[in-house]
Amino acid sequence: MDKREQFLAGERPEDVALFLSDSFVEGDGNGLAKHGKTVEKGVVLVVEGDQGRSVFKTATGMDAMGFAKQAMGTEGTIARDLSGGDCPECDGDSQFVFAFAEEQNEEVGDLYAEGDVIHAYSYCDCGTAYSEKWVADNAE
Repeated sequence: MDKREQFLAGERPEDVALFLSDSFVEGDGNGLAKHGKTVEKGVVLVVEGDQGRSVFKTATGMDAMGFAKQAMGTEGTIARDLSGGDCPECDGDSQFVFAFAEEQNEEVGDLYAEGDVIHAYSYCDCGTAYSEKWVADNAE
């Protein structure tokens, strides 16, 4: 099982996952594409939390948690493999995704009682930020 599969199974709660579209990794002097898994329209990286938030800020110019807070206001659909999403506003392409896993917490209830929860936030090329969360066991 690779890092992304472990992350999606809820086994890496200390890490964050990032999808960066080709426009963010083409000509990238930091070599991000070499550290992640190439997907159809970009690369997915799974990185230790603090380092991942730093990589996200460097690549996008946005604070990861500030972006997540902005995206929480709009529900959309994020690919279960974190390779992009379907914008609720248009047919545009996802420019980046930021995701983290939260361990099961029965006291909170709702999804959190069912298992580890993946929180994913995406940004479309139209400027819409949106989010989705799901139980890790149901990631496929």
